[in-house]
Amino acid sequence: MIKVKVVTVQEAVEMIPDGACVGVTGFAGAAHAEVITEAVETAFLAQGHPRDLSLVFCAGIGDGKTMGTNHFGHEGLVRRVIGGHWNLAPKLGQLAVDNKIEAYNFPQGTLAQLMRDIAAGKPGTVSKVGLKTFVDPRVEGGKLNAVTTEDMVELIELGGQECLFYKGFKIDVAIIRATSADEKGNLSMEREAVSVESLSMAQAAHNSGGIVIAQVQRIVSAGSLDPKLVKVPGILVDAVVLVKPEQQWQTFVEFYDPSFSGEVRVPVDGLDPMPMDARKIIARRASFELNAGDVVNLGIGMPEGVAMVANEEGTADQITLTVEAGGVGGIPASGINFGASTNVEALLDQPYQFDFYDGGGVDAAFLGLAQMDGSGNINVSKFGPRIAGCGGFINITQNSKKVIFCGTLTAAGLTIDVAEGRVTIVKEGKVKKLVKQVEQITFSGEYAQSVGQPVLYITERAVFELSAAGVVLTEIAPGIDLERDILAQMDFEPIISPTLQIMDSRIFADQAMYLSAAVPGDASDEGDDDDPTEPFDLDAVA
Repeated sequence: MIKVKVVTVQEAVEMIPDGACVGVTGFAGAAHAEVITEAVETAFLAQGHPRDLSLVFCAGIGDGKTMGTNHFGHEGLVRRVIGGHWNLAPKLGQLAVDNKIEAYNFPQGTLAQLMRDIAAGKPGTVSKVGLKTFVDPRVEGGKLNAVTTEDMVELIELGGQECLFYKGFKIDVAIIRATSADEKGNLSMEREAVSVESLSMAQAAHNSGGIVIAQVQRIVSAGSLDPKLVKVPGILVDAVVLVKPEQQWQTFVEFYDPSFSGEVRVPVDGLDPMPMDARKIIARRASFELNAGDVVNLGIGMPEGVAMVANEEGTADQITLTVEAGGVGGIPASGINFGASTNVEALLDQPYQFDFYDGGGVDAAFLGLAQMDGSGNINVSKFGPRIAGCGGFINITQNSKKVIFCGTLTAAGLTIDVAEGRVTIVKEGKVKKLVKQVEQITFSGEYAQSVGQPVLYITERAVFELSAAGVVLTEIAPGIDLERDILAQMDFEPIISPTLQIMDSRIFADQAMYLSAAVPGDASDEGDDDDPTEPFDLDAVA
């Protein structure tokens, strides 16, 4: 019987040659071989090797401090980094800002698909994802600093259509993680919250002539694993590092939650309702864009409130939530657990989840609104010297049948009060989020218009939509002054709809909205001028 090589973590690190292209898997802290990547850092600091690595990762991997891909954040350890999301690895981000490394940011889903295409021996990945954004070579080409000069993405035309070609490259070492390995190296992931692109990464390394190193928490007899549960076959695995279970947490903050891996289902009823604040107003208004049967993607942060509102309204079972890491169904987790899902119904490999996303499988996507301009562009990827990265944002927003951006109109200190169905700005935020020009185009309003995609921008005091003529203000919250609270807090002038509406009064009432009867902007009621469902009277505030 052919047996896989079982090595110590130090021996595994010694297998990584200087100058190698190293691919690592993970999503935040899930499915990441933390013991091995920490050992790479330790070896470099003690011995200076391995060094001059090219690092490749698809999703953001880290805790925002020291874990995950932060272990590679040392000058000399890496020379080039190609990543999908950078925000959780500030040590790498600082190297890029300081021009100490070559640095690229490409869409997370496209990178995952690229791993699969490298495995298949293809020259690269052809996709429309990224057109008209900062990834487009006519804009920035995904390059993050001045020392990054090689073009890794090209604009091409196929069948009369513009596409982007993401160039392939060899993977010399793949560092992946699983729950169990049998004696032949077959890997199963029964306790993992995600499987991400582990199989594609392993195939890419093997077919590039490289090696695959897997971190596991147990080794079992050959033939004892259910073949349907084997995610990576032993023919791809060169070495296994066995770690103690307490060294391999399911995520960076959760030792093990069996509802993340589908072992059990847990009750989710009885959650405390959200307080009536800006986040709830936005989530409630956004929830009006849901239809029974919708397949939905929710971004981290503000959009998470949409799921909470759906639970409050008793409509959560009418939609299916998905997360880009591969989860279908259940409730997406938040914070460093993002990527996992409580009571997940199916777990897909990440490249296949993004096939579904890129092909238009998502009915409605709710993503954050960090910075927006008059062309309808959104920036969530770069703010001054801080590199956040695009993650799956471009794949998701560019291809969803409808996209809804959710965020407050201003930031840094905004305080509001909601009383008697009206909104009062108690303290305005110091930072305007609606600017003349975004710092980086993560979502292209121009591209959305070219494909006829419906786009909404929902804040706590106003709702905008994208039109061929520009950004149109369509709804305003009751109690909000158009000039003082909206127009004066923007650096561009929106088109004001001639049928500007007051936002639905149910959003601001401290009771259920009965969403099954909700009609956004319903102005059918007649009578009292103070009725918040009446059309907004521009003359009254002129």
